[in-house]
Amino acid sequence: MDLIIVTGASKGLGLAICKRLLESNYKVVGIARSKTDEFQALENENKENLVYVQYDFNNTKDIHELVKSITKEYGNIYGLINNAALGHDGVLGTMHESQISELIRVNVEAPILLTKYASRSMLMKLRGRIINIGSIIASTGFNGLSVYGATKASLNGFTKSLARELGKAKITVNTIAPGYMQTAMTAGLQGEKLESIKRRSPLGHLATVEDVAGTVVYLLSNDAKNITGTTITVDAGSTA
Repeated sequence: MDLIIVTGASKGLGLAICKRLLESNYKVVGIARSKTDEFQALENENKENLVYVQYDFNNTKDIHELVKSITKEYGNIYGLINNAALGHDGVLGTMHESQISELIRVNVEAPILLTKYASRSMLMKLRGRIINIGSIIASTGFNGLSVYGATKASLNGFTKSLARELGKAKITVNTIAPGYMQTAMTAGLQGEKLESIKRRSPLGHLATVEDVAGTVVYLLSNDAKNITGTTITVDAGSTA
């Protein structure tokens, strides 16, 4: 049974990804700052195949030890889903420098370091999947999300070059760029703002976390063995 690490696993998209991976017969290590009741319930139902690890990616210096402890306890890593991210919004001119640093640390530095150490496990076996969760904001832009957008755009560049580095070892690297979904991160989008986003979609609705989770499962599968270095957009067509 292949081992998959999912970051930001306790709620929203991360939780949906964990559910789909368990349904698809993977063993999952879910990493999050705190455990939600929903994650606990999922853990209770999947005691053999779901493990919770508490970690805050604001702390980048212990990521090496984190990966070492996971591989020691559960074995080689087949897949890494870099989903954990912060979504502070605010006009750049008034955003505090500490918030800017935090966004870059959690959204860029942490997934790069996590991938650095997790990919060693994949290189030993000459197989693996790395999936970075980006955002359509990386290419479309959105008022008040310039720093967040910059962090997500950086993941696209990371994906492209890393795919070239790891391709000879049969390891694929891809980005999934979700559109607006109804999660905690977009909870502030209500009323007319939310309706205007829905109207942008040719399908007339938002993508769901389940849609994105399904794309993760596909990219982990053998059917996607020749897909690497690319971005798959899951946004109900809003950027079409």
